[in-house]
Amino acid sequence: MNPLKVYVALGTRPEAIKLAPVIHALDREPNVNQRVVATGQHRLLLDQVLDLFHIKPARDLRVMQANQHLGGLTARILSEVEEDLLAFQPDWVIVQGDTTTALAVAMAAYYQRIPIAHVEAGLRTRDRFNPFPEEINRRFVDQLSDLLFAPTEQARQNLLNEGIASTTIHVTGNTGIDALLEIAGRNGHGDQGCAQATGERILLVTAHRRESFGEDLLSVCEALRELVARNPDVRVIYSVHPNPNVTIPVRRELGDLPRFELTPPLEYAEFVHLMKRSFLILTDSGGIQEEAPSLGKPVLVLRAHTERVEAIEAGTAKLVGTDPHQIITEAERLLREPELYKHMTQIRNPYGDGHAAERIVRILAKTSLPERQGNRRDASAVFRS
Repeated sequence: MNPLKVYVALGTRPEAIKLAPVIHALDREPNVNQRVVATGQHRLLLDQVLDLFHIKPARDLRVMQANQHLGGLTARILSEVEEDLLAFQPDWVIVQGDTTTALAVAMAAYYQRIPIAHVEAGLRTRDRFNPFPEEINRRFVDQLSDLLFAPTEQARQNLLNEGIASTTIHVTGNTGIDALLEIAGRNGHGDQGCAQATGERILLVTAHRRESFGEDLLSVCEALRELVARNPDVRVIYSVHPNPNVTIPVRRELGDLPRFELTPPLEYAEFVHLMKRSFLILTDSGGIQEEAPSLGKPVLVLRAHTERVEAIEAGTAKLVGTDPHQIITEAERLLREPELYKHMTQIRNPYGDGHAAERIVRILAKTSLPERQGNRRDASAVFRS
């Protein structure tokens, strides 16, 4: 029997983290011919994660250019992937999340009438420009997809509200939790890449989204300066994204101040163990909003809107935006009110139990290929029973 041909595309660090468990689960299936392709949308950050999870792409498209523009990036990925799909002729294309890679690869697959499976489908802020361009990317990818793996019931409901057929939507949990729990259980990374802060409480910070460039990022820096000045037992460790729109202002505003550590982006394993050591996390990252509850860490979300509403509703995260007064007020509540802090740390993670990738592979195994393929064999026939 011919193996099922599955094409998995990734281009950024978050995609690689969240697709690694899926790639490994597919690798365990003897009757699957899997082709992993890296677009290279993020270069160094992507390579770190591929090494960590022992993933060797069959091809690296190397599309990244310095200070790249979205239009050119999308066109380069679309063109390169189109040729690769023509050569491989997969039964399924798997994409993840809301990146330019996910959008361009899904478009290339759609143009060739190849079925698309979307991991982490259904996230919404309902603001087209927050986050930008991710909100529109994921809406388009969901509309193009034949299988939609929603991480939560809320994400499923979002898809149903948009008219997507219920039979194509499956709630699986988030594969990022699978990856997190694997890495958090490993030893040997606890102190790498960050200074010891004996007797101090670590505020771990990441802020790098496009919609925060400019005044909003400067406002975040202002809040961090004030928090450190007012709380002598606090140390800020800021993992600074290499984009010059982040690096230049952050290093200018915070680079020479005491009790600030500005690090380049840490390797994922180091970052996970730094999250474990931190007291509080301030971030505009979507993935960290999902991961932190599994480590018992409260999160202040440095955004006007979040698609991770489950974390807000559960109480593991709080939306504070980029207003300095709001950031300082909410951070100091957690620094000074032990009962509030304890409550936020003990809430169960709403994003999964570490078995999402297994569910995704099982669902893929039971799904017949769409009619347009001209090949209606049942995928389950080529998976190990």
